[in-house]
Amino acid sequence: MAADTAVIDGRHTYRLQALGRVFGWFFLATFLTSIPAYFIGYARILEDPGLITGAGADPTTGVAAAATLEVFLIIANVATAVVAYPVLKRESEIGAVGYVSARLVEGVFIAIGLVSALAFILMRQEATAVSDPVIGEGLVALYYRAFLVGPGFMAGLANGVILGYLMYRSGLVPRGMAILGLIGGPLVMATGIAIMFDAIERGGAIQVMATIPEFFWELSLGIYCIVKGFRSSPILGMESVTTLPESDSTLRHGA
Repeated sequence: MAADTAVIDGRHTYRLQALGRVFGWFFLATFLTSIPAYFIGYARILEDPGLITGAGADPTTGVAAAATLEVFLIIANVATAVVAYPVLKRESEIGAVGYVSARLVEGVFIAIGLVSALAFILMRQEATAVSDPVIGEGLVALYYRAFLVGPGFMAGLANGVILGYLMYRSGLVPRGMAILGLIGGPLVMATGIAIMFDAIERGGAIQVMATIPEFFWELSLGIYCIVKGFRSSPILGMESVTTLPESDSTLRHGA
C-alpha cells in the first residue's frame, strides 16, 4: 500500500503532501483575491479621486466587493505562513517565525489600503467631501503608499527572500524554482525603495520588469504545491517522520 510521509508536531500529525497542497491552495488564493480586487472596485477611485465628492456613478458596490476580497487576501497571506510553519521550522525556526511575521506585517499594510478605500466611499456616501476632491486624492495617496510598503516591499522580503531561502535549503520544492524567489524578492524590495526615493516611476517599466521573477515564483510555487504537495526532505529527520497509509485522513489529530 502506498504511504505518505507525515510530520509529527507535538500532539498533531500532518501528512506532508496534503499540507503542501493546502499551502498551495492558500497561495493561489492570494492571486485570486488580490488581482480581481483592483479591477472590480479600486481602479475607479484610484483613477478618479474626484468621485469622493459624489460626482459620477457610485463606486460603492465595486469597492465593497474589492475590500471583501482583500479581507480574504489577508487571511490567505497569513495562512500560507501558518500552514507551512510546522515544516519550515525544521529547516530554521528563526526563518519560519520570520516568514510568519513578515506575512503579518504585509497584511497590516494591505489592511491600511483597504481601510483607506472604505473611508473613501464612506465620505462619498455621507457627503462629507462635497466640494473637496483633495481629500479623495489624499486617501488614494495613502492607498498607494500602503501598497508600496506591503505588497510592494514586504512581499518581496517574505515570499522572495525568506520563503525562497527556506524552500531552497529544505528542498520541499525544486531548488531551481526557489532561485526565482531569491532573485525576484530583492528586485521587488529594491524597486520599492527606489520608488520611495522617487528614483523610478511607480508602475513604470522598471518596476514591472523587476516584479516578473517574483510573480512567476509565487505562481509556480502555488501551482506546484497544489499538484505535488511538499516533497520529502532531509530536514524532517527520522525522529519526526512516519508514514501514513493513503486511506488515512488528510490532516489528522495524533493520538
